[in-house]
Amino acid sequence: MRGGGLVLMPTETVYGLAGDAADARAVAAVYEAKGRPSFNPLIAHVADVGMARRIARFDARAEALAARFWPGPLTLVLPVADPAAVCDLARAGLDTVAVRAPAHPLAHALIAAFGGPVVAPSANRSGRPSPTSLADALEETGAFVQAALDGGPCAVGLESTVVGLLDEARLLRPGAVTRAQIEAVIGPLAEAADDARRSPGRLTPDAPVRLDATAPQPGEAWLSFGPAGAGPWNLSPTGDLAEAAANLFAYLRAADRTSPAGIAVAPIPHEGLGEAINDRLKRAAGFVG
Repeated sequence: MRGGGLVLMPTETVYGLAGDAADARAVAAVYEAKGRPSFNPLIAHVADVGMARRIARFDARAEALAARFWPGPLTLVLPVADPAAVCDLARAGLDTVAVRAPAHPLAHALIAAFGGPVVAPSANRSGRPSPTSLADALEETGAFVQAALDGGPCAVGLESTVVGLLDEARLLRPGAVTRAQIEAVIGPLAEAADDARRSPGRLTPDAPVRLDATAPQPGEAWLSFGPAGAGPWNLSPTGDLAEAAANLFAYLRAADRTSPAGIAVAPIPHEGLGEAINDRLKRAAGFVG
């Protein structure tokens, strides 16, 4: 994982496709292996509450829930404290981070030995059932990993519950820890918003985004792509979609910081990771909610 490789990792919920949360290229490899249609925020898995506090800002509610349910199948969405520890691509460009401490002893040992947070979405291809055994995980995404840990059948077999703690506490995804159990610790949960499947936060730059541009107009920042690309923000000079995915959020943010009249983006192929890149660019341009 320190070299950017992926590992099949057992958790108490499902088998995860684990990679370095700080390494955008490793996170891009996770998306590529899963075939995800869009860049959704990934959960940062930590060894303990101490590691979680280094990457997320805890309030009293988060402390209480972690004390009651960690290690275990509860994910907390909190303001990010160290953006470098969980890269832009893993957070889908948001200023929040989803974090949990898994209970499986092999997951804990791997994360503790690695020394930092790891992303570990379910190790299935997108749209297929989550694997609860190593054999199923290997069948789904084994071709993309450099190592696999056999932790036996998963005890829970259901994804973790996700609770947002940004203003009101909200149940963003039902899971193994029930609403009643959570409310017994921190009180009533507000109803989830319509976009509950993604963490709240800032998705779009301030400058308008123009897609499929052949060249920048006066005053526009230019996100180019490919060998003919120019300027400081070439998403991938070699036309590598994984590299483009790894650079996407950082370059959008860097271009936006220059206060341009707009941000022009060169055409990106739609195959493979290009589908997810174009989906996120359309969101940035305001075409998708």
